[in-house]
Amino acid sequence: MRWLHAEWTKLRTLPSTWWLLAATVVLTVAVGAAAASSLTTEVCPTPQACHEDTVKLSLSGVWLGQATCLVLGALSMGAEYGTGTVRTTLMAMPVRWRVLTAKAAALSLLTAATAAVAIPLSLWTASLILPLHGPTLRATAGSILILTLVALLGLGLATLLRDTAAGITSGLGLLYVVPLLADILASPTWQHRLQRWTPMPAALSVQATRNLDRLPIAPWPGLGVLAAYAAGLLMAGGVVFRLRDA
Repeated sequence: MRWLHAEWTKLRTLPSTWWLLAATVVLTVAVGAAAASSLTTEVCPTPQACHEDTVKLSLSGVWLGQATCLVLGALSMGAEYGTGTVRTTLMAMPVRWRVLTAKAAALSLLTAATAAVAIPLSLWTASLILPLHGPTLRATAGSILILTLVALLGLGLATLLRDTAAGITSGLGLLYVVPLLADILASPTWQHRLQRWTPMPAALSVQATRNLDRLPIAPWPGLGVLAAYAAGLLMAGGVVFRLRDA
């Protein structure tokens, strides 16, 4: 608990932490509400006859809100490298794997708590615009996990690259640029592979409540793909963190 308290203190005193968390809530709710408002009578002649997956549509803000979670995760480690305070941290807590574990735990708890506010609020706001049809429990829990795992992915990248800007740039490329290739490629085979094995398209399948048989990957295995990326980068970052000098 001493290690966790130390990392929690550092995270909550970062000037950008609370701004990024507030931005996560605002972006998630605002984009979800805008997406729900975009439905026309051609798609939804009446709420009962709507053929759109309104639950998934209402959670569209996760696609943008994840960017602020990524930045927060990268800053939680990159800021220490940027200011040189990582040396002070390692003098006080020399067991490096414990430092990284405590940092990941503090980041996960804070991000999950924020997501637990943003996701239900997004669904509630969208329901004021258009009635939601379909089970929401898996979509809600999965979306909270998406934002939490993206924050850990940012932490892993910043630890591996030892630089905030490099971690953010790499993370944004992985989350946004790589999936765009699926829309550019003319090969249906490679489109399917990218949607199935890149972290964000795969993870977002957990939000689906309709036509599950048409998804490139099932909901929970899709979330598992993102979890594997986050875990792999954290492990790689942990190895580098342990072997290199601060």
